[in-house]
Amino acid sequence: MNNIEAFFGLTGTPFARDIGTNKLLETDRLKELHARLNHVVHNRSFGVFTGAAGTGKTTAIRKFTGGLDPNRYQVLYISDSALTPRNFYWEALHELGYQPKFYRGDAKRQLQKALAELLDHDKKCPVVIVDEAHLLSREMLEEIRFLLNLRMDSYSALTLILVGQTELRETLKLQVNKAISQRVDLRFNLEPLSKDETAAYLTKHLEAVKAPGEIFNRDAVGVLHEYCEGLPRLINKVAVACLMAGAARSQKTVDDRIVREVIQIEFE
Repeated sequence: MNNIEAFFGLTGTPFARDIGTNKLLETDRLKELHARLNHVVHNRSFGVFTGAAGTGKTTAIRKFTGGLDPNRYQVLYISDSALTPRNFYWEALHELGYQPKFYRGDAKRQLQKALAELLDHDKKCPVVIVDEAHLLSREMLEEIRFLLNLRMDSYSALTLILVGQTELRETLKLQVNKAISQRVDLRFNLEPLSKDETAAYLTKHLEAVKAPGEIFNRDAVGVLHEYCEGLPRLINKVAVACLMAGAARSQKTVDDRIVREVIQIEFE
């Protein structure tokens, strides 16, 4: 048990990245995101989901995919900041249990065959998720169009989901990307937390580790929200630093003074 857990009487490390998805705060926007993801998967569509860095996009995707029926869907999750077409095919094939062909063209045809077999033989719909999609090159965006043309008829053989920071929205507006942008069936942008949601977020994470009572008072929440701008990833970091400062000072309640000092010393 670390110093924070012992001092505040917690059963685990708060604000950890590995928190169970069943313990995450469900805001109205996250519920809407979940509903739209369901729509895209159910209709085998092409969706683009964006949000500022740290809004919790990947965590939301993790929760959503964890709830999909494995007998009906095969999720292929690909995240690579320098994704190339060859790497894309290799990674997708590895996730499907295939040894990829060496040459890109061969691997491309191999993936096409593997996805068709998954759908026709195993009766599973492929759900291809490309994370960090705002980093995709023009070449990679063009290559992704291949997945949407898996079959020559109008029948959609898979769900394709691009997840990335808000720059992805601007990238798809460029004239050079008009062809792929026109293929997008649904778009959604995940906004940061409101002040009330930030308070609920802190409470939810502390409840997950059995906090015996309120730790961050109202003023502390206000300062923390203002600095973090409602971004869960940054809230996690600042909140942990504040808990460490509170424990070091033998102060059971984190007030706005502690939050301001922590921000000034550690984050500015």
